Amino acid sequence: MILAAGRGERMRPLTDHTPKPLLMAGGKPLIVWHLEKLADAGFTDVVINHAHLGEQIEAMLGDGKAFGIRISYSHEAQALETAGGIVKALTMLDDAPFLVVNADIWTDYDFRKLLPRLDAMRTHRAAECLAHLVMVDNPPQHSRGDFALSANTVHSDGNALLTFSGIGIYRPALFAGMTPGQPAKLAPLLRWAMQREQVSGEYYAGRWRDIGTPERLAELNRELSGSA
Repeated sequence: MILAAGRGERMRPLTDHTPKPLLMAGGKPLIVWHLEKLADAGFTDVVINHAHLGEQIEAMLGDGKAFGIRISYSHEAQALETAGGIVKALTMLDDAPFLVVNADIWTDYDFRKLLPRLDAMRTHRAAECLAHLVMVDNPPQHSRGDFALSANTVHSDGNALLTFSGIGIYRPALFAGMTPGQPAKLAPLLRWAMQREQVSGEYYAGRWRDIGTPERLAELNRELSGSA
C-alpha cells in the first residue's frame, strides 16, 4: 500500500492544484519512483489511498499496467491519517502481512530486502510480531528521532533514537477493533505494540529523503537531475 492521501499543507502552493505524490523530482512524479521500485522487487498488486485531488492520481496512474503492476484505489472523502487510511483499505489487502510506503518520501531502498521478512511474518504466529519498521538516520528537520532500535527490536524510547522511514510491514491484527472510516494515527498503535516487544526493525544507511517542503523537493530534484 502507498499512502497518498495527505493534503501536503507544507508544500503549498505546489499542492493547491497538484496532489503531493504527483509532484515531480528527477523527471518523474514522486509516487512513480515507488511504483517502479515495487515492480522491480516483484510486487504485483498495490493499493493507493487518496483524498485531496485524488482523481488526478487515478488519471495519471490508471490501473498500473504501464508500471507492470495492478493498482487499486481507496478513496477517502477526508484524509483519515495513516492508521485510518490503512484500516479503510484492509479489505483490499487480504489477511496476510503487507508492506506500506509513504508517498512523500524518496529513497533508494531496495524493497527486495523486505521479501524474507514478509515471508517470515506470514509463517510465524500473529502474536510474535505485529510490525516491522525500516529506520534511518535523523534528518536535520527531525533531529530528535522517533524510536530506538536495539537487537532488531524497535522501542518507543532509548538512548539513540532513529527516524521511522515511512516504510513498514504490518499485520492486519495491529489494527484489530478499529472502525473503518474514522481518522486514526499510526504512532499510538506502534507504541502499544512496542510495549509488548512486538515490533521488529532494521537500520538503513542509504539514501532517504522526507519531501515535506518545496525547498526539500527542489533539493531532491537537483540531486536526481545531476545538478546538485
